[in-house]
Amino acid sequence: MRDEADPVPALPSVDVRARLYDQALGFAGIGAWECELATERLTWTPGVYGIFGYPMGNPLRRASIVDLYVEDSRRNMELARAEVIRTGRTTSLDAEIITWRGERRWMRLSINAIGEGGRTVRIFGAKQDITADRQAMESLRRRAEIDALTGLANRSVFQARYREIVHDGLNHAGASALVLIDLDRFKEMNDTFGHAAGDACLCEVAMRLRRAFHNAGLVARIGGDEFALILRAPVIPAQIARVLQEAVVMLCRPLFWNGLRLEIGASIGAALVGRPHRRRITELFAEADSALYDAKAAGRNRVYLFSDEGTSRSAGLEAIA
Repeated sequence: MRDEADPVPALPSVDVRARLYDQALGFAGIGAWECELATERLTWTPGVYGIFGYPMGNPLRRASIVDLYVEDSRRNMELARAEVIRTGRTTSLDAEIITWRGERRWMRLSINAIGEGGRTVRIFGAKQDITADRQAMESLRRRAEIDALTGLANRSVFQARYREIVHDGLNHAGASALVLIDLDRFKEMNDTFGHAAGDACLCEVAMRLRRAFHNAGLVARIGGDEFALILRAPVIPAQIARVLQEAVVMLCRPLFWNGLRLEIGASIGAALVGRPHRRRITELFAEADSALYDAKAAGRNRVYLFSDEGTSRSAGLEAIA
C-alpha cells in the first residue's frame, strides 16, 4: 500500500506519449494517415513515411504518392477509395508500392470515412508494412508449386494449370497439344554414374526444354525422368510433329559433366487438342500416355502422335543411335 507521503509518479506529457506511440507503431511497420478531400491535403505519421521510404521534409502531394503504387494496386486503391467516399463504409486492401528509394513493398491499407452534413469530407486509416509476410507466403507457394531440382512446375501445378489452359469440356482454345516426354536410358545412366550425374542430367534437360519451348503454355516435371508440355503453337499436326522431332534431336545431344560424356535420349507422345472430336482432359492425357508408350516400344528417340482413329502413329523420326 502506498504511503500518502510518497510522491505520485508523474505521467509522461502528451507529446512524449504521442512520440512513444508513433515510435512503437513505426517499429511494427504501422502508420496512420488522413486526407482532406476538399484540398487533397495529406497528413502522415512517421510510420507511413517509413513504409514509403519518403523523406519527412518533402511535401506530401497526393498525385506524387499515388504514382508510387504499382499499376494494379493503384487501380484497386482508387476504386476502394471512391467506394468509401461514396458509401462511408470502411474497407481494407493489400497494395504493392515502389518506394521513393525504388524498393518494392507490400502494405495493408485501411480506409475509413468522416462525414459532415451527409457527405464524406475526410478519409483516414492505417498502413502496415506486410512485405515480410508476403515474401514468406510467396516462398511457401514456390516450394509447393516448383520442382526443387529443376525449377520447373511440379506435377500438382501441371494438373491444375492443365485444366485451366486446356479446359475441361469443349473449349480447347489456347492449347494445341498435350506432350509427354520420358527420357531414354536414364536409369542406366543414373545407376552407372550415380545420382549426382542423374540430377545434372535432369537439370540440363529442364533447361533445354525451357529454352526450346519458352512460348509453351506450361513446361513441367511430373515424375522422376518424366516431363510434360502444353503447347500453344503450332496448331497444324504436321508442324507440331516437326517441332517435337526437333526437340528429340535437341534432347539427344550429349551432356558433359565432371569430365564425363553422358548420353541420353527421349521418347515423346502427344495428343492433339484441336482434333475435330473434342475430348475431356482426362481422355487427352490417356491419349498422350498411350502415344508415349508406343514411342518407347518402337525404340529410342521417337515421336508418336495420337490419331483420330484412336491409335498413335509415328511422327516419322528415325531413331538416333
